[in-house]
Amino acid sequence: MSGEEWSDWENDAIVADYFSMLTDELSGTRYNKSAHNRSLQELIGRSKGSIEFKHQNISAILKGLGETWINGYKPAFNFQKSLEDAVVRCLEQHGGWLTLRTTPQIEASEPPGAIWISTPPTMQNTPPPDELAQMLAVARKFDVAGRDERNRTLGKAGEERVLHHERAILASAGRHDLAKKVRWVSQVDGDGAGYDISSFTPEGQSRLIEVKTTNGWERTPFHISRNELAIAEDNRDRWTLLRLWNFSRNVKAFELRPPLEAHVTLTATSYQASLH
Repeated sequence: MSGEEWSDWENDAIVADYFSMLTDELSGTRYNKSAHNRSLQELIGRSKGSIEFKHQNISAILKGLGETWINGYKPAFNFQKSLEDAVVRCLEQHGGWLTLRTTPQIEASEPPGAIWISTPPTMQNTPPPDELAQMLAVARKFDVAGRDERNRTLGKAGEERVLHHERAILASAGRHDLAKKVRWVSQVDGDGAGYDISSFTPEGQSRLIEVKTTNGWERTPFHISRNELAIAEDNRDRWTLLRLWNFSRNVKAFELRPPLEAHVTLTATSYQASLH
């Protein structure tokens, strides 16, 4: 079957096998990749190398979807649309289980410490143009930004993580007085403020923090409201967007400061319509 395009049945079989391994990995259960590969060889009649490369294709699709993927199966691009459809079918059949079940819970008795804040990806080496284009095309097609925006559990967990981060930063600087004053604004006052966390610098200056969280890679698109943009523009000296990614495993972060247009491309996704 070498060289032949994979059928929907074959794609569904290898996607199901991939998700079985990923479930084990996320739960800390040991599994054997070689044994899974041998079973697939017997089931679908494909070679070891072909199966391994297809697993890497699945990782690439999950990366585009802003999901987590199997360690060791480095994303490989130029995947077929039929495989992309098979991955989405599997996610839909499980009710979006991957995103919903990979949100870590923060224990109040043991609040986590500070997060390492890296440089924004716009200031790092960008992926090859073809790879980036394929990833962003998948994200747009399946409205990954909209999905993350609607995932209240993920968003709330990200905001709570930043709340602890800010308190830990201030406490480590000896500003326990300011750490006690850090507020979870979106939780206490509602979502209309244009930021989620009210904090301070160690010097006592105000920080207004809008949190955007995803389980996927750092370039996963995200939604930002007109109000958030307006608040950012009016408070350039103290507003910041804290972007959390890889949240389900080992949270990573970077900050974007106004003007946001210097870092991101803003695309209108909806309009308000008024009758003439």
